[in-house]
Parts: sequence; C-alpha cells; structure tokens
Amino acid sequence: MPQFTQISRYLAAYPARPLKRKELRPAAVLLPLFQRQGQPWILFTRRPAHLKNHGGEISFPGGGVETSDRSRWQTALRETDEEIGVTAEDVGYLGQLDDIVSIYGYLVTPFVGQIADNYPYRPDPGEIDEIIELPLHGLRDPDVYHQENWQHKGRLMPVDFYQINGQTIWGMTAAILKQMLERIDPLFADTSHCRPVAL
Repeated sequence: MPQFTQISRYLAAYPARPLKRKELRPAAVLLPLFQRQGQPWILFTRRPAHLKNHGGEISFPGGGVETSDRSRWQTALRETDEEIGVTAEDVGYLGQLDDIVSIYGYLVTPFVGQIADNYPYRPDPGEIDEIIELPLHGLRDPDVYHQENWQHKGRLMPVDFYQINGQTIWGMTAAILKQMLERIDPLFADTSHCRPVAL
C-alpha cells in the first residue's frame, strides 16, 4: 500500500537512536498500523485494572526481552502474539523509533509495523482488557493533545496526554506516539489522507 511505503520511508529518514543503559531491563513494543477507510489507523491495548504496573492504562503491545529472543524486534512480535494474537507472520516491518526509558526501570525500543484491517484478534484476558483502534488523523488534532509537568523523584518531568473518543493515552505510550506522529507528519501534507472519519 502506498501509504505504508511512505510511512516506512519517513521513519527511515530518522535513524533510530538506541540508548546504552545496562542498568535498565530491555523491552520492546509494537505500534501496529493498519488501513481503514483509506486512512492509517493505530491499535492500542488497555491493561486490566488489577495489574501491578500500568493497570487500567492504554499501551502498545510489548514487554520485556527474554533470553530466547534473537532481537528486540522479535521481542515486540512475540509479545504482540501473546497479548492480542497477531502472529509474527502477519506483521510487516515499517521502522524503529528512538529508545525511551520507563519510570519502572525498562529501556524500551519501539517498533512500527503494519497489520491487516479487521484482524481476528485473540486478546489474552489476563493481560488485555480491551483493544482500541483510532485514526492517526484524529490523533494529530492539536485539541486532543496537551502536556503537563509532573514531579518524579524530586524532579519535574513533562508528561504527554492524548484525549480522544473518551480515551486517555498518556505517559510513555503518549511519548512514543508523539515521536511517531512527528516523524510521519509529511504523510498528512496530502489532504487525501486527512479526511474526517466517523469514530
């Protein structure tokens, strides 16, 4: 699909900057994109409220690196399969974003991938409460984004928020989303990709 070819090119124009922080546990997440109504959409998951970390929050599929993983990309694919049932064979690689540090001690490598629309997801109820699908065009609306300064360990840190369609995406997930949206922004210079869609 031309849109996803363009997205891959835009991501490749910004080589990912890996961080070397051996004291942090390595992890990876996948930003799954798909085409619907002629426009790119993105998938998120909501964690069950009972989970110790990120309970009830919206996130991307992903998790910690295991010794059997040959690469961070494979970690993202394995976790996506385990969490929502999207197999590695059904994910097309689009690109990699800069590493980001989680306040929980993880060094997270984000990847962007393409999946099919209306995929027959099989979410693991122990890890996933809900699958959320949103159009990238809607997430680019300045009215849905804001940033707050929060205190963490005695320091002020900026925290990103996206509030759209009754959903609140914030923290590390929002920061990763913001990074991707900034890198593929030229895609939306073509107004054919920017039609309003029904949510």
